[in-house]
Amino acid sequence: MKLKTVELRRIALPLVRPFRTSFGVQTRRDVLLIHVVTDEGEGWGECVALTDPFYSSEYVEGAHAILRDYLIPRLFAAPEVTATSVAPLLGDVLGHRMAKAAIETAILDAELRAHDISFASYLGAVRTEVECGVSVGIAASIDQLLEEVASYVKEGYLRIKLKIEPGWDVEPVRAVRESFGPDLRLQVDANSAYDAATSVQLEALDEFSLLLIEQPFAEDDLHQHTVLSQRIRTAVCLDESITSARVAADAIRRGACSVINVKAGRMGGYLEAVRVHDVCDALGIPVWCGGMLETGIGRAANVALAALPNFRYPGDTSASDRYYEEDITEPFVLRDGKLPVPTGPGMGVQPRPDVLQALTTSVETIQS
Repeated sequence: MKLKTVELRRIALPLVRPFRTSFGVQTRRDVLLIHVVTDEGEGWGECVALTDPFYSSEYVEGAHAILRDYLIPRLFAAPEVTATSVAPLLGDVLGHRMAKAAIETAILDAELRAHDISFASYLGAVRTEVECGVSVGIAASIDQLLEEVASYVKEGYLRIKLKIEPGWDVEPVRAVRESFGPDLRLQVDANSAYDAATSVQLEALDEFSLLLIEQPFAEDDLHQHTVLSQRIRTAVCLDESITSARVAADAIRRGACSVINVKAGRMGGYLEAVRVHDVCDALGIPVWCGGMLETGIGRAANVALAALPNFRYPGDTSASDRYYEEDITEPFVLRDGKLPVPTGPGMGVQPRPDVLQALTTSVETIQS
């Protein structure tokens, strides 16, 4: 394909409730959408970078700038572009995986639409629906936490993930386990909030039969993850640490984890995410699909990814109404704790023009 036009569209999407983690509180998403037009058709991608560089070094304004000034010009300069050529064409630009993932996804969407192939079948999906979990932020009180968890259990979510930090860990986990019983699939996510001095609190979580403890330590501290893995029975899962298949293989061989959270945005795109899946499968390590509060664009691609065979745990692929009163695509609706895998060409979804226009805060169109 020849890339003709790239549109960088910003939308403001309020959350249905504030979402607090160890690195801050979100009340809305400033979303950067990528719309590409090629000589064979069009495609969409979503950048998962957040407004501020607190969760990651990437942030929305930075992603917008790197796309406009460095990534898109390199793709325009190429005689032709396919999804598999994006990473090599952008290889001299260091980092910025979330921005790279967004443009690669848009090009892959356009390419697959042109050939009437679904995202799911291209990636290697083996399921027509995927089990869904939900991520629960740090609450103002235990009572508020239990009320929120109860609402998600009632809705049918098949796994609950609690955000934790030092001082908000053992007691909220205990309260949820005691209130909802031993059959609730429960896990926790620390977003790198702990260190060697506070790790004793993580060891105390062993009594609650958790599925896993996600990313307790800094992303570059594989040693501390390895130490914790040797000291507790609960599985240690890596998230922010895993940026590529090579890094995943190294972490597994070090014994730093026994589960991996796959986020395509963090890995530079869905093609590398599939490679991470394949490496983990070969090494006997299960994976699951993480989320970044995506709109229906990003959620459609995540659901397709989560349908691959080695995704063994429910992902953070929640229904649209978990985060948004109105999604930009037709909403993803939870049924029996699962979401259907889109089967249409490309991602199988399109933004609704009226909703998209109402939420748009800016559009920058770049021509080849």
